[in-house]
Amino acid sequence: MKNKNFLKENNARHLWHPMAHPADSLANPPDIIVEGDGVMITDVDGHRTVDAVGGLWNVNLGYSCEPVKAAIAAQLDKLPYYSIFRGTTNDAVIELSEMLKDFFAPDGLSRAFFTSGGSDSVEIALRLARQYHKIRGEAGRVKYLSLKKGYHGTHTLGASVNGNANFRTQYEPLMPGCYHIPAPYTYRNPFNETDPERLAGLCLAALEDEIKFQGAETIAAMIMEPVLGAGGVIPPHESFMPGVREICSRYGILLIADEVITAFGRTGSWTGSRHWGVKPDMMTTAKAITNGYFPFGAVMISDQVAKTFETDKTGKGAIGSGYTYSGHPVGAAAAIACLKETERLSVKDNAGARGAQLYEGLVALKEKYAIIGDVRGGHGLMCALELVSDRAAKSPIDKPTIGKVHRTTYENGAMIRVSGNNIILSPPLVLGAEHVDTILSALDAGFAAVS
Repeated sequence: MKNKNFLKENNARHLWHPMAHPADSLANPPDIIVEGDGVMITDVDGHRTVDAVGGLWNVNLGYSCEPVKAAIAAQLDKLPYYSIFRGTTNDAVIELSEMLKDFFAPDGLSRAFFTSGGSDSVEIALRLARQYHKIRGEAGRVKYLSLKKGYHGTHTLGASVNGNANFRTQYEPLMPGCYHIPAPYTYRNPFNETDPERLAGLCLAALEDEIKFQGAETIAAMIMEPVLGAGGVIPPHESFMPGVREICSRYGILLIADEVITAFGRTGSWTGSRHWGVKPDMMTTAKAITNGYFPFGAVMISDQVAKTFETDKTGKGAIGSGYTYSGHPVGAAAAIACLKETERLSVKDNAGARGAQLYEGLVALKEKYAIIGDVRGGHGLMCALELVSDRAAKSPIDKPTIGKVHRTTYENGAMIRVSGNNIILSPPLVLGAEHVDTILSALDAGFAAVS
């Protein structure tokens, strides 16, 4: 490995960073993270912080999960790669599919289609939704519905159903036939409604109105996150996702739960769908499936959808989608070990307890600092703070100010994520109460620096 001076000198000079302006990365070089252990990360200067971002929502078990590391090493020695395209498979992926069937049985999901990550999983699910209807003789069902503020990756289909202009505008025109419904976002919504239950009802009415306007016979699927993540951690009222499920079922529309973030315990339940008591037709997963140690994902498919494909005799059920790294044996081995450890530790329980502690602390910070306009969370270890320059007007804070909060918080012991005027927190699910205290004290210092 090159020395510290080399790394700093070449930081951002020869690579473009995702989700960043190249000029900004050059002017403000990113922090160089060189080590991780437990829930802590260390930068090139030796500064250690609690990782309140969890890598990117994905390092649920922290950076010292030896069973996953050992499984990767062993699989590399045994079979580092082989394709599972038609005609071949591998032992690890067969074992994993059986484990996932059992894990997702309460969600009504029994088949797995393996991918390289979250964006791939979304792409596959959306494609399979159209194919499902074609097999059934409803080829006109090609449109998609989704929520504003929702995030579904960056492939073209995923960007088309994304509900955030930041991931759309510079890449338009995107796919036609994608329509967006208002999100149950109590702090900002077109109905000026702050009551979560009433807002959920209004959004459900808007969903049904859009279905009637488009024609149910033209719509393939509705895709949604059980708790909106990258859009600013927006948890809906408990009536919302069940209401979406009921409407989709009534109109013959498939419900795709995008659980790239929420699967495997982050909400305090094993899945976000289970958190709200909903069984989707398909579920996209990735991220925590290997604890972030290997790029891997899976689309989980319901019995009903599986039966339609598996009993097809027309040839329309032949799947023309897949990736070179679908079912990668090293990824599958990592996922097997990760799932075993995830269940052994029952991380959903710690996510619930530590999430409640974190959320309570954030609410207390709001009472102390007027810069905090809204606190969102209360469902496991996913929380957000929306920063404003004027609480009454809800004016978003300027970039230099939130940048100073970020830097001061980092210097005081916690890595946080800034997205627009939001601070997003998604720490590993294995963190302790003392780590939550560190995150809160670091944020306190960050807000004090701009108050």
